[in-house]
Amino acid sequence: MNSTRNTLKKFIYSYTTGLTNLVFPENCISCDTELAQKEVYICNFCQGTLKKTYFESFKEPSSLDKLFWGRVLLSHTFALFYFNSNSPAQRILHNLKYQHKAKLGVYFGEKIGQAIHSAYAFKEIEALIPVPLHHKKAFVRGYNQSELIAKGISNELGIPVLKNAVTKIHHTDSQTKKSKMERWENVNRIFKGESLKKFNHIALVDDVITTGSTLESLALEIQKENPHLKISIIALAFAKS
Repeated sequence: MNSTRNTLKKFIYSYTTGLTNLVFPENCISCDTELAQKEVYICNFCQGTLKKTYFESFKEPSSLDKLFWGRVLLSHTFALFYFNSNSPAQRILHNLKYQHKAKLGVYFGEKIGQAIHSAYAFKEIEALIPVPLHHKKAFVRGYNQSELIAKGISNELGIPVLKNAVTKIHHTDSQTKKSKMERWENVNRIFKGESLKKFNHIALVDDVITTGSTLESLALEIQKENPHLKISIIALAFAKS
């Protein structure tokens, strides 16, 4: 009886999903072609052109590890994709940040969680802290994209997201067209952290890492209040220079 019921549910779901896609077709967020029934957000072709880092398998320090050497002490770093201009990764981030496609953050956060789930380096992480947005920018955007990515990672790893552990106390300009030094000056002393004494290892979560200035500033602020704490960094994309 249960087997028949489950089969019927699957048939109805497949039928209604197919009908919905026929009336309201979903397009690939990268190339804008219509998605096949089992494709989600991005078509298989564009999915295949995403440049994965495979940092979860590295035995030696990665280029992302080296980005923070001499700046802030970190346990581990990870990014799912390399970021390049006019690439599927750039279009994913553009849709997430500026096209109000919030569910993208959770979806790709789950992809990150799946990638690092078995990686020994990340097994000790006890909580996730998304890079905070100033309340003005969060109001305009409607959500914090880093928080959504953290939620997706949490879905896979089963560890909590600490949404209010750190606050952004100053509104900053966009980092996009700033030099490395200007980016650091733009984010220096803009965060305020709380005590995290009950944790031994947390991970900061961001959408894309370019110079690393924002994450450096955030990690240093957290370490002031929590010198015992191990800090790792997880991001969706890394703009390798």
